[in-house]
Amino acid sequence: MTNSNTPDHDEVRLQKFIADCGVTSRRKAEELIAQGRVEVNGVVVSKLGTKVTPQKDVVSVDGQAYNLDQVQKVYVVLHKPRGYITSMSDPQGRKTVMDLCQVFSERIYPVGRLDYLSEGLLILTNDGQVANMLMHPRYNVVKVYEVKVFGAINDQILKRLRKGVQLDEGFVKPMSVRVIKSLPTKTWLEFRLAEGRNREIRKLCDNSGITIDKLKRVAIGGLSIDGIAPAKYRILSKKQLLKAVGLQGSGAAIQNPKEYFSNKKTINIKKQKPRPQATVADDKTFFKFRKDTYFETLEAIKLTKENKAKIQKQKRKQARN
Repeated sequence: MTNSNTPDHDEVRLQKFIADCGVTSRRKAEELIAQGRVEVNGVVVSKLGTKVTPQKDVVSVDGQAYNLDQVQKVYVVLHKPRGYITSMSDPQGRKTVMDLCQVFSERIYPVGRLDYLSEGLLILTNDGQVANMLMHPRYNVVKVYEVKVFGAINDQILKRLRKGVQLDEGFVKPMSVRVIKSLPTKTWLEFRLAEGRNREIRKLCDNSGITIDKLKRVAIGGLSIDGIAPAKYRILSKKQLLKAVGLQGSGAAIQNPKEYFSNKKTINIKKQKPRPQATVADDKTFFKFRKDTYFETLEAIKLTKENKAKIQKQKRKQARN
């Protein structure tokens, strides 16, 4: 083990080595190091700048040693359903995406996140280098989402979404936002993002005053969820995966990469017919359906329906008597 100032072409950062061994992502590996759960040659290491020589040093996480030569790389494209946590485990006992991948003996982990109420394309792997390429903003891997929001979208709201917003982590702006379907009381939008920051779409929608009903990631680069049913997955090789998302093995973009474009037509909201039943999407009455109160609202609606059904049943019974 050496410090971060020692030059050696064979050395790698400790968090990268852990990710390359398929233990977890680089970011999570940094947390494990900071928590004192990583040892190098039998000594606990908590300094993130530490480098190791894979051919010489013995690295252990939670008491288990890892070796790059023993790792069989796996690349899984999963259709995550709603109601699953994108995590290795959950303290609250909720279902995780790992419950859908128990067939794999290798330790794989999710690349990026889709929250509990979101669904769609999720990649799992034990290849830390590939995971970093897919997650890091500098690789500009385009991600496409279809999002159903409450209410009707007007031109002002659409302009706000396209304009972007300044967040604590920086300015975020989608590559494009378009309306792809208008329902009586809801609207489907398509978002294309290049950076893919954490919960970026939900933050953009919150800033524009609109509430999400459903969120689905349909593509990463040219890799689409088409043909994969919810809770099912497809296994790819590294070459197939990188080619599909538009990257070379080095992380550089390939020439003329395949891009995903939906066959759903753009709806011109200025020309569509008025929807008398539709409330404008930024109306505050929809806030009760936001993530923090979503389940409480659904439960309240369910109880209201059940009470109405009981009252109607009693009235019918009285009428017969």
